[in-house]
Amino acid sequence: MPGHEDDYRFDTLAVRAGQVRTSEGEHSEPIFLTSSYVFSSAAEAAARFSGEQSGNIYSRFTNPTVATFEQRLAAMEGAEACVATASGMSAILSTCLALLKSGDHIVSSRSVFGTTTMLFTNYLAKLGIETSFVDLPDLSGWAAAIRPETRLLFLETPSNPLTELADIKQLSALARHHNCLLVVDNCFCTPALQQPIKLGADIVIHSATKFLDGQGRCVGGAVVGNKEIVGTEVYSFLRTAGPTMSAFNAWVFLKGLETLKLRMQAHSASALLLAHWLEQQPAVARVFYPGLESHPQYPLAREQQTGFGGLLSFELAGGQQAGWKLIDATRMISITANLGDTRTTITHPATTTHGRLTAEQRQQTGITDGLIRVAVGLEDIEDLKEDLSRGMAG
Repeated sequence: MPGHEDDYRFDTLAVRAGQVRTSEGEHSEPIFLTSSYVFSSAAEAAARFSGEQSGNIYSRFTNPTVATFEQRLAAMEGAEACVATASGMSAILSTCLALLKSGDHIVSSRSVFGTTTMLFTNYLAKLGIETSFVDLPDLSGWAAAIRPETRLLFLETPSNPLTELADIKQLSALARHHNCLLVVDNCFCTPALQQPIKLGADIVIHSATKFLDGQGRCVGGAVVGNKEIVGTEVYSFLRTAGPTMSAFNAWVFLKGLETLKLRMQAHSASALLLAHWLEQQPAVARVFYPGLESHPQYPLAREQQTGFGGLLSFELAGGQQAGWKLIDATRMISITANLGDTRTTITHPATTTHGRLTAEQRQQTGITDGLIRVAVGLEDIEDLKEDLSRGMAG
């Protein structure tokens, strides 16, 4: 199938793309658990290392199982190339270090994962790469923050945990006008619900750990884009620095991709039902979910997404005390900061995922002490309601 991806639709690509069968004739993709590869001659080894001949060299940067995952995810995103990495954070780091130098500038949404903020402010800053943070939906704020030395616009849409959205088409036009690259973290929608490349983004970032896996088994990441930027520049960084995805993890993610669309549709359906129910609860001050008509960007969500996703959050009037009480009262929902699992998870962002931010940074991003994030899994919706109700009583 490689080379014929344009002949097939999304559901077929999710199951078939990227696979090259070996002489054994296996039906399912094999796992190549090997660190190195044998050459037929010294001349072939030299040709592989120089790039004159394609083929496997060393599993830090060439592995058939990893390559199958890369080709499949690229096909599903409608992109030319993908580089798989050891984690979602290493995907972001690889992108930045491959494409930026000292003196360059990033404009980022404030509403990104707390660790992403720390990466930009604590570590890239040491290398002379400065970051300005803006409100995600505010196009004029993005435009005002761009400087002559700006090279990347970086965002998550929907955001974590407040599910804010950015208009990808408008930001793409802005980035092109200023000769910048638009980088979109598509972790929460996945290509099953949103395809940023087709909306004008240059690069898509994934934490494969989340919905791409779908069962909380492995850690991994991916950078998706064109052959020059991702296939050459980001790949060259991976080859040298080695933030590599393991072959076993790539195989697990391949199995996750096969059911991705079905799962994302189910996550979205249950999350919408739960969001409507939460809006009716007296203890809940506000619900954040793009599938609600009360969400300020509901029309945009309908326009650029084919579903609303499995992530939602809600605010309790009683602050941290009320939030912790609700979380501790659950019996079935998993108290963990990970998401994208078949199992519903719950966390208190102010003291977990965004706990390393300063109080001022949390205030700027809308992370209040009463905010609760729920990543809706595949359990029965009535059981989820009952479990959350335990912490709202009294």
